[in-house]
Amino acid sequence: MTETTPLEPTDDGRPAEKPVQLNDVADYDELLATHDLVLLEFVTSGCGICASMEPVLGAVARSAPGIVATVNAGLVPDLAAEFGIQSVPTLVVLRDGEEVARLDDGFQQAEPLVDTLETHAVQ
Repeated sequence: MTETTPLEPTDDGRPAEKPVQLNDVADYDELLATHDLVLLEFVTSGCGICASMEPVLGAVARSAPGIVATVNAGLVPDLAAEFGIQSVPTLVVLRDGEEVARLDDGFQQAEPLVDTLETHAVQ
């Protein structure tokens, strides 16, 4: 698993973070073992909408509770099959390893994603 990498500090002094890249099912299992709240984005290579989501997910990773992770559905087909991924990008919110929300209708703005994570963080 590619670890979350600190970037330049944000205005509040916290280090900025970017999403974690999951390379296989073992990375996914490790992520669930260490994090209660996960926003998991399924992408594929060459997906323009997926690429446009990168800065949005970076903003979500810096400001929302939980951890943001991406997985290439074409490279980790077992995980994509487990979630029944039919289109990309698909965003899945997991709380304690259970799916609690799914967004699979294209590009998403950061604010609704942060709101969704905050809602599920307090449950």
